[in-house]
Amino acid sequence: MATTETGHRTSQRLGRIGVWLPGPVLQSGSIDVRRRQVARIESLGYRSLWTGETPGGGDVFVLLGSLLAVTDRLVAGSGIANVWSRPAVTAYGAAATLVDAYPDRFVLGLGVGYPRQAELVGHDYGKPLATMRGYLDRFGAAPAGSLIPVKDVGPRAPVVLAAVGPKMLALAGERTDGAHPFAQPVANTAQARKILGPDKLLIPEQAVAFDPDPAVARRAAREYRERGAAMMIKAGLDPVTMPYGRNLLRLGYTVADITGISDRLVDDVIAHGDEAAIADRVGAHLAAGADHVLVHPVGQDLTAAADTLERLAPALAELETAR
Repeated sequence: MATTETGHRTSQRLGRIGVWLPGPVLQSGSIDVRRRQVARIESLGYRSLWTGETPGGGDVFVLLGSLLAVTDRLVAGSGIANVWSRPAVTAYGAAATLVDAYPDRFVLGLGVGYPRQAELVGHDYGKPLATMRGYLDRFGAAPAGSLIPVKDVGPRAPVVLAAVGPKMLALAGERTDGAHPFAQPVANTAQARKILGPDKLLIPEQAVAFDPDPAVARRAAREYRERGAAMMIKAGLDPVTMPYGRNLLRLGYTVADITGISDRLVDDVIAHGDEAAIADRVGAHLAAGADHVLVHPVGQDLTAAADTLERLAPALAELETAR
C-alpha cells in the first residue's frame, strides 16, 4: 500500500470500507446532532469518514478535527483539501497537527478544484497538473525567514491526490501516497491501479442511491446526477471539458452520454438499488484494485445518510472481512 511508514500504518487502520459525505451534509443540524451521528457511523463499523471543502466554505481541517474529537477509531480524510484555500506550508502544518493529536487517524487528500475556486481567492487556475506539482514542491518546505522549521511542526500526514486522469494519477504515484478518484466508474479504478502500481493507496468514492425498489433507486441516482450537472453549468463549467468529463471520454463514454446523462452513465457511476446491489458495486471496486472504498449516500441530510449507512452496514461488513 502506501510507501511511507505513516501511510502504511494508516492503510492498516483504514480497512476496506469508509464513508464520504459533503461538507454541507456533515454540518447540517446542530453540533449535538453531528456528534451523535458521526459516533453512530463509527459504531456501525465504517473505518473512515471523508469530506471536502471549497474556498469560502467551512475549513476542512477544523471540521475533521471536530469529528476526530468525538470518535475513538475512525480515520478522517480530506476529500479534498482545496489547494486554493491555503498555502502549501499551511496545509502541511494543519495536517501535521491532526496527525500529532490523532496518530494514524488522518489522511490528507489534496486537489486543485475548479477555475472559479481559484478566481474566488484572486488566483489564476492555470494548468491543474503544473499547479499541483508546484503545490507539492512547496508542501513541507519552510518559507524563507520562517521562525519555526516545518519539520518541527509534527509528523507528516499520508497524502493522496484527487486524481482521475492518467497524468494526475502518475503524479500521485510519483510524489504522494496514492490517489482519491471521485465520481468515476469501476473501469477507472482498474486503470488507476495500473498507473499507480501495486504499492500506493487507491481510495475511490462511490455514490450510492439506496432503495429496495430498483426503479425508485435508479430515479434517485439520475436526479442526483442531473443536479450535479445543473450546478456545474450554473457555475459556468462544461461537464464535458472538466477533468471528470474528459476522463469519462477516455473510458469510452460519449459526449452524448455526459450531456444527456445516459442510462449507461447513471448505471456505471452511481450504484443504485438494494443492499446487495450496493455491496456488489463496492466489491467490484475492491476487485479492480481499490484499497478502500468510500460509500457516499446521495441527496440526504446527516441523519438520513446515517440511516442509509446503517441499512447497508451488514452487507458491506462482509466485504470488510472477505480479505
